Amino acid sequence: MQTTGMPLSRFKVLDLTRVRAGPTCVRQLADWGADVIKVEAPPDGKEGLGGERDGFDFQNLHRNKRSLTLNLKAEQGREIFYRLVEQADVVVENYRPGVKFRLGVDYDSLAKVNPRIVLGSISGFGQDGPYADRPGFDQVAQGMGGLMSITGEPGRGPLRVGIPIADLCAGMFCAQGILLALLEREQSGKGQWVKTSLLEAQIQMLDFQAARYLKDGEVPVTAGNDHPTSIPTGVFPTADGHINIAVAGQAIYERFCRAVNAEHLITDERFSSAALRSKNRIGMNAAIGEITCKQHSAYWIDLLNDAGCPCGPINSMDQVFADPQVRHLEMAVPVEHSRLGKFEIVNQAIKLSRTPSSVRSATPEQGEHTDSILAGLGYDAPAIQELHKNGVV
Repeated sequence: MQTTGMPLSRFKVLDLTRVRAGPTCVRQLADWGADVIKVEAPPDGKEGLGGERDGFDFQNLHRNKRSLTLNLKAEQGREIFYRLVEQADVVVENYRPGVKFRLGVDYDSLAKVNPRIVLGSISGFGQDGPYADRPGFDQVAQGMGGLMSITGEPGRGPLRVGIPIADLCAGMFCAQGILLALLEREQSGKGQWVKTSLLEAQIQMLDFQAARYLKDGEVPVTAGNDHPTSIPTGVFPTADGHINIAVAGQAIYERFCRAVNAEHLITDERFSSAALRSKNRIGMNAAIGEITCKQHSAYWIDLLNDAGCPCGPINSMDQVFADPQVRHLEMAVPVEHSRLGKFEIVNQAIKLSRTPSSVRSATPEQGEHTDSILAGLGYDAPAIQELHKNGVV
């Protein structure tokens, strides 16, 4: 895999992760050129954590990696792993906190082998504390982290978000933390332990909703499709479906009212200020809905955007990837798999002008690069064969 000139091409990463949060972290590093070795347990005929290898999810998460099978519970397996650590810059894991110590892949053990190593760890609830040993799961973190209490329609009970946002954000934050540690290492010459969790990631992503409580003591509640503080912002009916309209601030509100030929809503005593619009949001939304339902979505999207009022469609997934702007941004990128053929996966949202990310290879087969990686460590053919025979790799 050619990575010369890519931002992270000088770094080697050992990937011990499974399921989603950890693989999301490592994918960020791999897509930007890091040499990633995915360390997997030797085949045992069972489906591992993370789902079917040929499935869309696994193929989207593990591109741009090499695969080594290795039994970390075996003494020879740990010996091989430590030899890899000697040459590596980063190790990433998302085991439950105690597992890394039993396997000997905790930070202190790794730092004895390579003081420059950076260990990235993702857990459910933190590496210590009263909940440290609990198994982590995205929806549990969404609930504990407050997100489900502000998601859904009023009076309908809590609702999970349609993506595993705690997992994804924990992975992204861990990748960011690893990059920070690598930058700091340029000054200190030493590695360090980077830690995050699903719970911490979810709480940080609450952002202004959390700040409302922390500063003003206001406990936010569900607001459905309405914006919690900026009214009118939400979903409105059209002649052929629904659209999103976001009207924030008095100037845009007045601009919106003029654009839809409803200037009377500017002076209506129920809606004449932001506070009154928020108080009377049901009436506000109903008044706008009576207007928007008379024309097709495309009409309103063009009219309101031309008037400087944020507005957009509510796309199904096929409509997302058919959208001309999405196609222009190349958010679907092709990959060629030796057995599964050519298909598309999700591209990076970050774009650099000189050193872009790239999808260079599809998700590897389990253990596809085992022999070549071992040979690179100095093992000859008979020794490699013996490791296979003994179930070490």
